[in-house]
Amino acid sequence: MNREPSFRKRIALELWRRVRKNKAELHELRTLFWECTLRCNAACRHCGSDCRVSAAQADMPLADFLRVIDSITPHVDPHRVMVTLTGGEALVRPDIAQCGQALYERGYPWALVSNGLLLTRDRLSSLVDAGLRSVAISLDGFEEAHNWLRGNPLSFRGAVRAISLLATTQGVVWDVVTCVNQKNFGDLPTFKDFLVQLGVSRWRIFTIFPVGRAAQSPELQIDNRQFTALLDFIRACRREGQLRVNFACEGFLGNYEGEVRDHLFFCNAGINTASILADGSISACPSIRANYHQGNIYKDDFMTVWNNGFRVYRDREWARQGACADCKMFRYCEGNGMHLHDDEGRLLVCHLQRIDN
Repeated sequence: MNREPSFRKRIALELWRRVRKNKAELHELRTLFWECTLRCNAACRHCGSDCRVSAAQADMPLADFLRVIDSITPHVDPHRVMVTLTGGEALVRPDIAQCGQALYERGYPWALVSNGLLLTRDRLSSLVDAGLRSVAISLDGFEEAHNWLRGNPLSFRGAVRAISLLATTQGVVWDVVTCVNQKNFGDLPTFKDFLVQLGVSRWRIFTIFPVGRAAQSPELQIDNRQFTALLDFIRACRREGQLRVNFACEGFLGNYEGEVRDHLFFCNAGINTASILADGSISACPSIRANYHQGNIYKDDFMTVWNNGFRVYRDREWARQGACADCKMFRYCEGNGMHLHDDEGRLLVCHLQRIDN
């Protein structure tokens, strides 16, 4: 397969490029992640946060986060800003329902990213009562592969239980997130059937990028041939229609654009998406672990930073270096996802180069 986009797709990409430029100029806040804890009940091999059962960084008090929310509210329509609680594992905080309730009372829809281990029926009911709108549950293959990746022998059962609960819960949009690696790659077709049987209708698929613990384990990375096969698999699943399958927004995919996810590639980090990390740092997508922080809520006003900072995210000409310097796809890619750059701005992974290489 020719990895570069066809003429027809280039037309779509040119139009989408204009949309991206306009979005960057307007930078309307639409998604705000709150890294509400760095504590976690798993020990994931690929964790970019390097979380622990007992983190050195204390949980951010709810009152501190709400002060930021209240400072944002005069500048946005709260109903159009999704606040996503993440970690660590957000559910290790016993006050998550109270956190959600406070957001709901202020008019903000809120979501949760979880490994599912602590999601019981009673807990889910309390979260739904507090206005929970959306949930993402991680499930990375069958029991052996999933528990290997998550570092907890109870992880698979917990995630499956959480998915079964969500499948019978009204009013919550949810999906399953899978990180593809050498342990689960060969099982993807049968795992897809397993998800259908569980009642899953939305499935997001990621690859694991070499940051944090993941950089130390070659088994976490699929090779270029497998990467292309993964995109072919996702495209086939979408055509089949049993599941709404999406490849994550992690990189530009050339001629696969428009075929393996619901939208063309667009790194929303710092354009529509911001995050407040556990130590108060103001950042963009919480997957970004390089030092692209823009301030800190304990010394800076969030909206002032949002409106006057984030230049490195909104003008990506600086990324035109290394392999990107002379790439004719840069106008559509702009250096791939921000989470794939190190502290010096060097690109760690080019998805386009991986296709059919």
